Amino acid sequence: MTWHEILGHDRVVEQFRQAIGCGRLASTFLFVGPPGIGKHTFALKLAQSLLCENAREEQLEPCGHCPACQQVAAKTHPDLELVCKPRDRSSIPLELLIGKDDHRMREGLCYNLSLKPVRGPRRIAIIDDADFLSSGQQEAANCLLKTLEEPPPNSLIILVGSSEQKQLPTIRSRSQIIRFRPLPQEAVAQLLVSKGLVNDPQAAARLATMSEGSMQRAMELADAALDEFRESLLAHLSDPQADSVEFAKSVGPFVDQAGKDAPPRRVRMQQIFGMGADFYRQLMRSLSGLPIEGDAPLVRAVQEAYQVWSRDEEAAAMCLDRCLEAQGQVQANANQATLIDAWLDDLATISRTGTGYLQ
Repeated sequence: MTWHEILGHDRVVEQFRQAIGCGRLASTFLFVGPPGIGKHTFALKLAQSLLCENAREEQLEPCGHCPACQQVAAKTHPDLELVCKPRDRSSIPLELLIGKDDHRMREGLCYNLSLKPVRGPRRIAIIDDADFLSSGQQEAANCLLKTLEEPPPNSLIILVGSSEQKQLPTIRSRSQIIRFRPLPQEAVAQLLVSKGLVNDPQAAARLATMSEGSMQRAMELADAALDEFRESLLAHLSDPQADSVEFAKSVGPFVDQAGKDAPPRRVRMQQIFGMGADFYRQLMRSLSGLPIEGDAPLVRAVQEAYQVWSRDEEAAAMCLDRCLEAQGQVQANANQATLIDAWLDDLATISRTGTGYLQ
């Protein structure tokens, strides 16, 4: 893994090089930006650079061949701590931070960070899914905050999330925030081909235009079934008079096709609500006199909606907010059928009346 494999973030690489060269590397960082743009990959690369046994730290250029580099790449380095939200959980479990009940404060990330490095110059912790650190877990929250406030010597903590607003205020105040931008379309297309995810360069370019700079989104859209459903969803949303009750009958079965378990179905619902958010975001732009951004199906749907939309951009903004709210309700484990029905009904109400919906 070399820096040239991490496209689109040269600015952040240089930012870290300057900080290390000046001896001003902070102890805690919060990486924020849209999903699927390489924040976790960047964090691993940074850890590899700092733990490399051959390169000087200020070079920030790991050799990639020493035992330390290989262990970081394999995520087995003894001085590297990795924490993420399990797919079947709605938040990061308490025990990952402070240990299980019978080993409380004698295992887990906070305890491991307090130990001396095993073979490297420092211990490094990467906390993925930082959006799902629960403030309700008071004991874990207090321990983590104490670790952030008084980090152990020779330690580095990297939290990876999607936005500053989704983090606990106490975590934001104790972290240096690094903002990652969406990837350029050409970078997404190049990565899709170079990683063997898409064989046809033209198909990769098309997916890149819809990706909003996210590899995760591009790979989701490569799913033919999802692409076909997107067409029907855009057709439904572009017609304010469409029957939301009838359309809901097709949404539920499509979600169920994602798998028997809840996690893949929740992912699919997030994708559907995200498609809705994309549509209303571009409709807002069109109603405001701005050019529509997106691929041909999205542009066509927004143009059709613009011709028959009887409300202003504020109503479109309300629909966008409802889509984003629905995504949050998925994370809160809302009932699938009820959420889908309510979402479509609320969008129809706003589209027809221009007023809000009861919450």
